Amino acid sequence: MLAQQAISVRGLEKSYGKLHVLRGVDFDVARGSIFALLGSNGAGKTTVVNILSTLLKADAGTAGVNGFDVASQGAEVRESISLTGQFAAVDEILSGRENLVLVARLRHLKRPGAIADDLLARFSLTEAGGRKVSTYSGGMRRRLDLAMSLIGDPPVIFLDEPTTGLDPEARIEVWDAVKELASRGTTVLLTTQYLDEAEQFADRIAILHHGRIIVDGSLAELKQLLPPAKVEYVEKQPTLEDVFLAIVGDDDRNGQ
Repeated sequence: MLAQQAISVRGLEKSYGKLHVLRGVDFDVARGSIFALLGSNGAGKTTVVNILSTLLKADAGTAGVNGFDVASQGAEVRESISLTGQFAAVDEILSGRENLVLVARLRHLKRPGAIADDLLARFSLTEAGGRKVSTYSGGMRRRLDLAMSLIGDPPVIFLDEPTTGLDPEARIEVWDAVKELASRGTTVLLTTQYLDEAEQFADRIAILHHGRIIVDGSLAELKQLLPPAKVEYVEKQPTLEDVFLAIVGDDDRNGQ
């Protein structure tokens, strides 16, 4: 794997019986970047994340994370990553600070209390740190979940549908936290169905459709796939949603 790539995937395949979920997926993620993997429901986004995080074995192909092979160096990969799923994995009985201290102790880190206090400050949760998580809003829970994923300073973080079920204000809170992660050099691979999120925050965007990556590039590169915008009085630039629907088509909406 090239040293500048935090994640490298080649020919990834996965099937469940006769259902072919991944049919040869290829992409690279540069270190310190935000990479968005887009796709409709059932496109295989979570399957890709589960393979990269060693939760699932691929049928064929290769994948590397932080310089380690996913298939043969699973322990090293797991030490290099953190995974945040669609729902915040926090203990509602404990306080926010207690959740962080618990994870720090499980990772056998020194000074878990100091680590917890630092992360509470970074994610604007200091005042709420002593309260039970059951009293937190959705955005606060997700920010705490992200803070927990940073314990041990993993160089690569997987965010699988991180804003599912959150209201607009909570989504903004989460994305502020994600941008802060990337600004510190953390590599972020995120899956999402919210095209506006990828449009605003991702350095590169890949669209997964029918088990394959059909486009992969920056937002500017993806926009060039469409015809030039028609100019009447004001030039209308295509959005990422325009690009996605033009490439994928309406077959998913029609149940095909």
